[in-house]
Amino acid sequence: MFDKLTGGLEIHTKALLVRAERQRMIASNIANADTPGYVGQELNFKEAMSSVAAATADGLRPGTSAQGNGPSTTNARHIALSNHLGGNGVGDSVNLAYTRQTQPSMDGNSVDLDRERASFVDNSVHYEATLRFINSQAKTLLSAIQGQ
Repeated sequence: MFDKLTGGLEIHTKALLVRAERQRMIASNIANADTPGYVGQELNFKEAMSSVAAATADGLRPGTSAQGNGPSTTNARHIALSNHLGGNGVGDSVNLAYTRQTQPSMDGNSVDLDRERASFVDNSVHYEATLRFINSQAKTLLSAIQGQ
């Protein structure tokens, strides 16, 4: 019965995890802005949510394959991205893209600091909005349970 009460929050909790993973990638790009040859990574939120929702609809934990419960990496030596968020599997179920170089640089670095900072702020605002929505829904459920 409790799962029916919290079922509406499921998509928002997944969105929160995807936003956190995207924030981690943007922070990594900003941290490596001066690293020669570094190619920035990007996580498309829409594709990530579609992938996570599809994995959940199939009854799989995001980041697992239908053959087993292991991460869906192509090689055993690859590092799973899910390690950054406590094994939630968001990074494994999404195809990561590399950022396009908008300003040519002599060292081959593709990170545009202005764009990354703007993406960081935009993602932070969306993360905070999702978090506030979840908190609001939890307060509503709590007041309904307490009969207030």
